[in-house]
Amino acid sequence: MTHHFDILVLGSGLAGQSLALRLADTHRVALLTKRSIEDSATAWAQGGIAAVLDDTDSIEAHIRDTLEAGGGLCDPVSTRFVVERGRTAIDWLIAQGVPFTRTNTGYHLTREGGHSHRRVIHVADATGAAVQQTLNAKTRAHPNITILEHHLAIDLITGAKLGLPDNRCWGAYVLDIERDEVFTLSASHTIIATGGAGKVYLYTSNPDTATGDGIAMAWRAGCRVANMEFIQFHPTCLYHPHAKSFLISEALRGEGGILRLPDGTRFMPAYDPRAELAPRDIVARAIDDEMKRHGLDCVFLDMTHKGEAFLLEHFPNIHARCLGLGIDMAKQPIPVVPAAHYTCGGIMVDMAARTDLPGLYALGEASCTGLHGANRLASNSLLECVVFSEAAAHDILNQKPPSPPSLPHWDESRVTDADEEIVLSHNWDELRRFMWDYVGIVRTTKRLERALHRIRLLESEIAEYYANFRVSNDLIELRNLVQTAHLIIRSAKRRHESRGLHFSRDYPETQSKVKNTVIKGRG
Repeated sequence: MTHHFDILVLGSGLAGQSLALRLADTHRVALLTKRSIEDSATAWAQGGIAAVLDDTDSIEAHIRDTLEAGGGLCDPVSTRFVVERGRTAIDWLIAQGVPFTRTNTGYHLTREGGHSHRRVIHVADATGAAVQQTLNAKTRAHPNITILEHHLAIDLITGAKLGLPDNRCWGAYVLDIERDEVFTLSASHTIIATGGAGKVYLYTSNPDTATGDGIAMAWRAGCRVANMEFIQFHPTCLYHPHAKSFLISEALRGEGGILRLPDGTRFMPAYDPRAELAPRDIVARAIDDEMKRHGLDCVFLDMTHKGEAFLLEHFPNIHARCLGLGIDMAKQPIPVVPAAHYTCGGIMVDMAARTDLPGLYALGEASCTGLHGANRLASNSLLECVVFSEAAAHDILNQKPPSPPSLPHWDESRVTDADEEIVLSHNWDELRRFMWDYVGIVRTTKRLERALHRIRLLESEIAEYYANFRVSNDLIELRNLVQTAHLIIRSAKRRHESRGLHFSRDYPETQSKVKNTVIKGRG
């Protein structure tokens, strides 16, 4: 069975939905998501969106902060491109109906780590959820957008795989998870907006859907990926046995939060003059160092000096969530640990979000635009989604869509059913644990070699399953996670220095020669 659309969008977060909405008036759009369109990393974003919105700030200051956080690897052209379009991106979101928090004089702006000014516009402490809800309503109401929930892309369909002289992307093979059926979905333009790969690690702030699907698919289709070693670990994820991946926003530190040891000692000033407002990589390594030095399960983020009224006004969702777990943040510090948070590398794209494969675009966390460099500046990611979705839409609107060729159906004649649940569950757990132990916040060459050996064994086992048994949601996700983990390890092994989010005990210095870590696609 084959379905054709003008545009196929893989992913339902801010990047995917904003692109879909920009094109839907003139194109038939299919928006595909593994769960419902409410489930995305965007909905989990608490802090806000960075943009220059008042006269006390400047484009140059935002660029400077981004470049400094990025450890010398931010592309200056891409950085300027995004920052200069910040106000336009926010205006577009306001026009869609996003209810940003206001004061008597205008929109309320907060400050986060690495920023020299208050420039983060937000909706209390649940910006992502508010953005997601607003766009969900618009997307569901648009007659030209077909939403395919509980559908998972298996592989991209390319001209090379079809034996055509024009190696273009023509859509994807898709698994209908609820019906357990695979069908062909053809499109003149395909957009990967599938998010990052946080679930490759044992501890992560990401939703369960963050399994590196788009990155792995694009790499298998021949696209280059870059800077996969730069995995941002958010310094403060709630440490509680009944709290799954609950993020304690960086905005708390921006509003005066203090990190302390169990005895109350403040430790961040010893690591960086900016203390709690240092970039995330510095704060995460400091917490990791203190935990290992003192044998701690966690450290504590203290907001008690701010008072309950302030906390209820600025952080109502975090306050309620903590209180529901027996933690009154107005009276006691919040237990926190670092967790894998953001994939700074990804599929290489140009300034129109085009990948190496004609007809294929990549947006958001799955892409590598050059904005984030070696470390993403807080709240730049949602801005990047909006800016590059507009750039991609503009590029597509200026093209005459090609007519897709006749595409073959998915071949299931060679596969059989298998009881794979135990094997896949074991492999998933093994992967996340050794990635946390060997390819985490602090790395060594020996640890990376161990991880590479383990990943090769897992890849062999997964390849055997994929070749001989019926595909399933768990098998597809694990295959993507394993391949994405391999790309992270290979990239980390190539970087013989410490820079940004990649810290190696064997190479503690930063080399003067700046270069990106690029891995060619498998094709």
